[in-house]
Amino acid sequence: MRILLVEDEVALSDALVQIFHKNKYIVDACYDGESGLDNALSGIYDMIVLDVMLPRMNGLDVLREIRAQKLNTPVLLLTAKDTVSDKVKGLDVGADDYMTKPFSSDELLARIRSLYRRNANVIFENVLTWSDLTLNLSTYELFCGKNSFKLGLKEFSMMELFLKNGSRILSKETLINKIWGYESDAENNNVEVYVSFLRKKLAHMKSKVAIKTVRGVGYCLEEKE
Repeated sequence: MRILLVEDEVALSDALVQIFHKNKYIVDACYDGESGLDNALSGIYDMIVLDVMLPRMNGLDVLREIRAQKLNTPVLLLTAKDTVSDKVKGLDVGADDYMTKPFSSDELLARIRSLYRRNANVIFENVLTWSDLTLNLSTYELFCGKNSFKLGLKEFSMMELFLKNGSRILSKETLINKIWGYESDAENNNVEVYVSFLRKKLAHMKSKVAIKTVRGVGYCLEEKE
């Protein structure tokens, strides 16, 4: 499971990162609302743990924008406010669950597991599905009916992003940042090469899914008629 943690209290953030790592979760930590939103909109996370009181952009505004962008990633809010009205406000904005500080790490992990199970895009067999495609997140195998390919690391990372975002457009910049890294020298043609690799595999498997080029914007998945 990949978790995005958005928490400005460095000591708490560091402690949570250690807890998540101990439980075999991949975690990225952000310390302000704007960077948290930027990462959240990449669509690569299975879970977002979001503090309400954040610098630069508060957690509720971050959550509003996440939901406005039609991103359904489960969000667990963390806050020091424990009134019923505060909880109702967070849930109404689009939170899937709500925890008040201080909290038990065991309870936090239990709630995360519960939200993960409820997420329609990720199921227990550790696979992602979209239309007639299934991607095994453990073996890097892409299936379409009885046909399959074992993907390389870059191909897998790109296909995972596409399946998690579906018809939502991903820019080349987003793909570069999330697959090669922010400090990478990768360029647009690197993205084009791997999109081409995936398109050939989809065609070979006779999938009804295509990677559509949205000129001047990026790529998204579409179902062929």
